[in-house]
Amino acid sequence: MGHSQAGKARNRERILKAAAAQVREEGLHAVSVGGLMEKVDLTHGGFYVHFKSRSDLLAEALKRALEEGERGANASAVQSERARGFAGFVRSYLSRTHRDAPEKGCAISALLSDVGRADAKSRSVMAEHIERYIGSIAEGLGEKNDAQAIVAVSAMIGALGVSRVLTDPKRSDQVLKAVRDYVIAMKKDRA
Repeated sequence: MGHSQAGKARNRERILKAAAAQVREEGLHAVSVGGLMEKVDLTHGGFYVHFKSRSDLLAEALKRALEEGERGANASAVQSERARGFAGFVRSYLSRTHRDAPEKGCAISALLSDVGRADAKSRSVMAEHIERYIGSIAEGLGEKNDAQAIVAVSAMIGALGVSRVLTDPKRSDQVLKAVRDYVIAMKKDRA
């Protein structure tokens, strides 16, 4: 017996939602078609009704994870802009709270090394989000030339990743503070 288009759309959404959550929590490598379909109570064979391949699923799940992270960052930025401007956004991004919640925070930082080893489709999805992030930071810095924004974005993403790897909490905090102070000073140097 066939399924309605609405039912298919709901099932596809369930698969995509579960895959995006798993990508954010565990990385691209953790997603297996069989395990994912079991998690959403659908058959393994049914996967191919919704996606051509695992690669297609991963690209769409990554896009979803990045969009969710971007929505969270934008909401945080709106609050920061009202309260503390560009410096507030940087403080929020390079904070202990953000560091300690990779599954809820910036998906770029959490998934950068995974996606760097992924296929071109997934790299393209992330590249688009990185370019938007650079544009947003350039705007925050008041830059027409995006070189400073590239440095700031690279430093922020890198610092967040390094701070998550370090096992000494004091050293991890030092990394966040050093880069936070540096990026905030970039804006002050422009004023």
